[in-house]
Amino acid sequence: MDDTINVTYLTLIGFTELHKYRYICFIIMFKLYVLIICFNVTIVVLIGIHKNLHEPMYIFIAALLINSILYSTNIYPKMLIDLLSAKQIITYPLCLLQSFIYYTMMCSEFLLLAAMSYDRYVSICKPLQYPTIMRKSTVSVILVLSWILPACELAVLGVLYANNRVCSYTLTGIFCNNSIYSIQCVRSVAISVYGVFILVNIILFSLIFILYTYTRILIISYRSCKTVRKKAAQTCLPHLLVLINFSCFATYDIIIVRLELDLAKLLRLIMTLQIIVYHPLFNPIIYGLKMKEISKHLKRMWNQLK
Repeated sequence: MDDTINVTYLTLIGFTELHKYRYICFIIMFKLYVLIICFNVTIVVLIGIHKNLHEPMYIFIAALLINSILYSTNIYPKMLIDLLSAKQIITYPLCLLQSFIYYTMMCSEFLLLAAMSYDRYVSICKPLQYPTIMRKSTVSVILVLSWILPACELAVLGVLYANNRVCSYTLTGIFCNNSIYSIQCVRSVAISVYGVFILVNIILFSLIFILYTYTRILIISYRSCKTVRKKAAQTCLPHLLVLINFSCFATYDIIIVRLELDLAKLLRLIMTLQIIVYHPLFNPIIYGLKMKEISKHLKRMWNQLK
């Protein structure tokens, strides 16, 4: 019975470097969480209330920002509680749940970025067919699949982890991610193979598709007039910036954490904080500044608040 109770609880040791400054860190992280929520919600609301933004491109942007809200809410409340706690512990089932939501949002983001690249491809390369191809029903199906497909695939992985015995009770990070793989008594071949399947099936496939569509856009734009090139640059650049930013952090999380490379605790902490701070703030800022129609509504709203 005691063994079962011990296995239930895990200790997060990533907070060790922050112990002396935990109150300052709490204030900073709480403010950042509020900023993340405010920035993302503001643009989602703007897209929702303005009819000229009810286009597939902006709907996908809103979905991406909703992802950022869910992604952050999955991590920040528990992290803020841990910063003020003497011991940073989490039950194994809750750790699996946090990891499941975290990777569902990550995979969903790649699928949404792939959907956005396809939308831009149709808009620029097949403008006459755009209303027929990107109908409301098509957009709805893409959105549902972008959330349901990763959730279903990762639910299977969650079941495989739940049925595995845990032998170590410490996690090196500040929240539950790939590091739960390292605490299993026996490294499951099924988990490893299925993890690679998800990596290829969702993330790698999405990246290849995105690269293909943007290559086609680049070729068509190069052969077209200046107006088409300008339109392509204005609408595709923000998506590419978000893709590059997110891919770098996903690479760190998937490869470095899973391979258990011996990084210094402080460096690991800095990289983790970049993932949970920089990315959720980057999305609304880049879309708010670089997307012309969203930027116009933001400026108008700001002038009304003055």
